Amino acid sequence: MAMITESPYKGAGSITREHFLFYEMRTTARMMADSYKDDEIVGKIVEENLFQYPTEKTIKQTARACIRRLHALNDDNLVSAIVRHDAITAKQICLYAMMKQYRLIWDFMTTVIGAKYRQQDYTFSRRDINVFFMQLQEQDDVVASWSESTIKKIASVIMRILIENEYISYNDSRLQPVIISCVLENAIRLNGDDIALSAWGCFS
Repeated sequence: MAMITESPYKGAGSITREHFLFYEMRTTARMMADSYKDDEIVGKIVEENLFQYPTEKTIKQTARACIRRLHALNDDNLVSAIVRHDAITAKQICLYAMMKQYRLIWDFMTTVIGAKYRQQDYTFSRRDINVFFMQLQEQDDVVASWSESTIKKIASVIMRILIENEYISYNDSRLQPVIISCVLENAIRLNGDDIALSAWGCFS
């Protein structure tokens, strides 16, 4: 009898409400770098409404999402770098954290964006995302069970991630070259995650 394996995409639907969260990630990383415990971080963010959200429930959910991503890095130096380095470097680390937290984002960035950089194919449109999801639906029952609305929302989040990290601009669907931060590149290599480097067009 074949073993039933859990889908690596289980739980990825929560991306629809979490988004990229750069400001929130930086705020949370600052407290984590200052050695606050997870519950203390959530409490402080709620008490001072550091995210400027309208409801306590949303603040708590977002704070915990940021904490999970930062823990997914498993690297205190990268957490500190989100706070200390320039916005471009910090955003790249936040993207890597999202890739580590969500297999869906990892696969998209390496198999779609990474493949385009490798092939020097700089064309890009929403169709590339749609094809990615169509292929996943054929391979994975969890993704196949998602509604069209959920897939559209996740696709929109992916588009915003690409825009925020300057892979594409609002008015141009052409994929732009990106240069990975040395801080992130070194950490990725030390983690043995070399395949992730393709997401930044790094193949050396």
